[in-house]
Amino acid sequence: MPVALTIAGSDSGGGAGLQADLKTFAALRTHGTSVVTCLTAQNPAGVSGVQAVTPAMVRRQLEAVFSELPPAAAKTGMLFSAGIIREVARFLRRQPKVSLVVDPVMVATSGARLLETAAARLLREEVLPLATLITPNLDEAEALTGLALREPEDLRAAARLLAERYRCAALVKGGHLTGCVQAVDVFHDARSGVELLLSAPYVRGVSTHGTGCTYSAAITAGLARGLGLEGAVREAKVYISKAIAGSRRIGRHSALNWFPDQRPLT
Repeated sequence: MPVALTIAGSDSGGGAGLQADLKTFAALRTHGTSVVTCLTAQNPAGVSGVQAVTPAMVRRQLEAVFSELPPAAAKTGMLFSAGIIREVARFLRRQPKVSLVVDPVMVATSGARLLETAAARLLREEVLPLATLITPNLDEAEALTGLALREPEDLRAAARLLAERYRCAALVKGGHLTGCVQAVDVFHDARSGVELLLSAPYVRGVSTHGTGCTYSAAITAGLARGLGLEGAVREAKVYISKAIAGSRRIGRHSALNWFPDQRPLT
């Protein structure tokens, strides 16, 4: 069974972060491993606290995973601090065969800051150059490129700019674009020249908490199973669209359905 790794923060509400990643890995037939970067006190209503893991402990987790369960693909999510970013980048530079999906997590859906201001520069300089694929949402893509993203053609410009700047592929997610009847994402690979416009009908009236984590984890799972990058992105778009459409009521909130093709228990 292929191994996939998430390097991310923990969500005590189970809807995002490494909990969402591990559910996604399981749904897409990969063995999920994890490196915890932060603990969060979090639920669907918001983040009330963040406590970072020490960089040394992050390194020890990485060493433990790679020594016995070397992943075929990995993703980063919430890295939070400059110290953690340096440690993760230093370790991953020594793993050139591992496909790396970087979800440049900066701010939670609720508005809580998930990347220290001083660490943003290091994310650009230390982690993004290692990426096979970068998966920013609208706000993250604007922060990384300085562009205003208002329509699908803007997503294309941002994806091209990021892909060419970091010599990788970029998937700019447009799920929060206003005035569109489809949820549109643009993929551009600077190495192959492949560009994709991925779209799915909007699903109205459900929470989107954890979609970014889940989407990038689905791509990581596809890469771990040996799909090419284009195939992994296409599969992940179908998967996240099903997960949103099949959202379930959990308490007073809704949550993604990470196992949309699984029959319900009777």
